[in-house]
Amino acid sequence: MASPIRTLHGATAPDPEAVRDAPATGSGVLLTELLLLGMAVIWGVNFTVVKYATRVFAPDAFNVLRVALAAGALLLVARATGRRWPVRAVTWRLLLLGTFGNGLYQLLFVAGVARTRASDAALVIAATPVFVAIIGRLRGTERLSRRGLVGVLLSVLGIALVVLGGARVARGEATLLGGALVLGAALCWSTYTVFLQPLTDAVDGLTLAGITMLGGVPPLLLAAAVPLARTDWGAVPLTGWGAVLYSGLLSLTVAYVLWYRGLRVIGPTRTAMFGNLQPVIALLVAWAALGETPRAPQLLGAVAIFAGLLLGRRAGATAA
Repeated sequence: MASPIRTLHGATAPDPEAVRDAPATGSGVLLTELLLLGMAVIWGVNFTVVKYATRVFAPDAFNVLRVALAAGALLLVARATGRRWPVRAVTWRLLLLGTFGNGLYQLLFVAGVARTRASDAALVIAATPVFVAIIGRLRGTERLSRRGLVGVLLSVLGIALVVLGGARVARGEATLLGGALVLGAALCWSTYTVFLQPLTDAVDGLTLAGITMLGGVPPLLLAAAVPLARTDWGAVPLTGWGAVLYSGLLSLTVAYVLWYRGLRVIGPTRTAMFGNLQPVIALLVAWAALGETPRAPQLLGAVAIFAGLLLGRRAGATAA
């Protein structure tokens, strides 16, 4: 991709790499959407992977292992393929954004889920596309049509049906603090997504993903210092390391590169809507792997999610 200096300061001469990575239209958009479906599959399967991994590792220890692995892999590949490093100001900006999108988000989400019902947490996180659209609208970076907004809300309704269809309410399990923490996590990811989008035209996806992932390591490392010291590394089974590899290399590396491509090609709101497919995919994986038969509300929710995604795809948000 073009050098950040030229891109951010508005050079007139097009760089060959800039032409190669220019926002796609037509078939390029369709390819991006297919890749985002692959991203949703990776993240959907990751729910089962993470569920197993947290039985082997302390949650904070698992978090920092996979994020550090992803950061190292992304930066190594970016360097090996000769990607250009952004200027210092842009680098620090990406690191700061990474503390939100890959550090603070994970900390708030894990802490919030521990203090509230998982269904409540999922419903709050499902509102992320709405937060992205609102923040983008307030910043003047996106225009969302009425049909696009209906698509976002329909997808969120579908998420509610999927989650509540299999939810079991436990007395005393939910707290106001837990809900507030998860809401903070959703706002962190939404803010990260909107503020990152302009930089996706200035920095190639691999470098951008690596730097922002690296920005998430310090807060996670601080939180995981004690769990890491207490971990019996010799007792960790091969399947546990396999979970780290899947979550670090696929969920946080391959899928994130696809996410950043979506931000650049079709914008943050429509990209965020593909994330709404995760619970549906996670439900299907649990059905196949664990024998958990979906209930009628969950199936109806899956239909609503796909309908909302299609509606948002046809009307969606456009860059201002």
